[in-house]
Amino acid sequence: MWVSLALLSLGALAAVVAPRVMSRADWPEREPVVALWVWQCVVAAVLLSFGLSMTFSAAAAWQAVRGHVFAPAPNSVVEAYALAAHGPWSAVLAVLLACGGLWTAAMLTREIHRAYARRRRRRAELLVRAPSLPGEGPGSESLVLLEGERPDAWWLPGAAPQLVVTTAALRRLKGRQLDAVLAHEQGHARARHDWLLHCSAALANGFPQVPVFAAFRDEMHRLVELAADDVASRRFGRLTIALALVELNEHRGVFGPGPAPDAQLPKRVNRLLAPVPRLAAGQRLGLTAAAALVPVVPLLVAFVPGLRALG
Repeated sequence: MWVSLALLSLGALAAVVAPRVMSRADWPEREPVVALWVWQCVVAAVLLSFGLSMTFSAAAAWQAVRGHVFAPAPNSVVEAYALAAHGPWSAVLAVLLACGGLWTAAMLTREIHRAYARRRRRRAELLVRAPSLPGEGPGSESLVLLEGERPDAWWLPGAAPQLVVTTAALRRLKGRQLDAVLAHEQGHARARHDWLLHCSAALANGFPQVPVFAAFRDEMHRLVELAADDVASRRFGRLTIALALVELNEHRGVFGPGPAPDAQLPKRVNRLLAPVPRLAAGQRLGLTAAAALVPVVPLLVAFVPGLRALG
C-alpha cells in the first residue's frame, strides 16, 4: 500500500510544483521546442504516477487483479509490496483513480469529436465560399485563396491539410512575407501541434483544478506559436515573419495601448525583433535528456521494492 501512496504523492507533488518551476524559468521562450518536450514529459510522469498508483491499489484490494499484475513474480516480490495491508482503503483509492482515468478518456474523446466536428464544419463552409473547379475534388488543393475583407491565414488540419489565405492578406503581405506565413503554418502541420492542443485542452477541461493541466494547456498554445515562428524565421528571417504578423493582426487592435484580445501577439513580435541567443547545443541536449528521465521516476518508485526482493 505504501507504494501506491508514494506514487500518488509523487504525482500530486509534480502536478503542483512543475508549473511553478517552469513559470520561473526563462529558457522556454528561447527554446520552445525543448520546452514542449519538457512539458509533455512532466504530464506523462504525472499520469503515469496516478496510473501506477491505481494498479498497485487495485492489486492490494482484489486478489484477481493481484494475480494478473504479479503473475510471473516470485512470492518474495509479492511480499515486498505488503499488498495484504489496508485492503479497504486500497479499494477506495483504486476506484477513485479508475474514475479519474475514465473521465480523462471521456474528455479526450469529447475533445477529438469536437475537433473533427469543427473541422468538418469549416471544410463545408470553405467549400461553399471557395467551390472546387471542374475536375477538382474537395480538399484536393493544399492552398486555398478565399475572398475576404480581413487579412487572415490559417491551417486546416486533416488527412488532406489545407492552408487558407484571404485576398486581403495577399494585398497586405509584401515580398516574402506570404512565404513566411506559409512556413509558419506548415511548421504547425509538420509537428502535429493540433494533437498537442487537443490533449492539453482535454486534460485542462476535465480537471480544471489541477495546476499542471491548466498550465499545460496555456503553455501549449503559447509554445506552439513560438516554435512555428522559429521555423519561419529560420527560412525567411525574423524581420519578415514579424512584419507579416503585424500586417495580419494590426486590424484587430492587438498592438494598441489598451487590453488586447490576444496579448501574446505583441510579445511574439517583440521576441522576433529583439531575439535572445539560443541555448548552447549541450544545454539543449541536457534539458532534453533530463526531461526524458522524469517519467522514469515513478517507474523506479514502482519497481524498486521488487528489484530489492530479487537481490
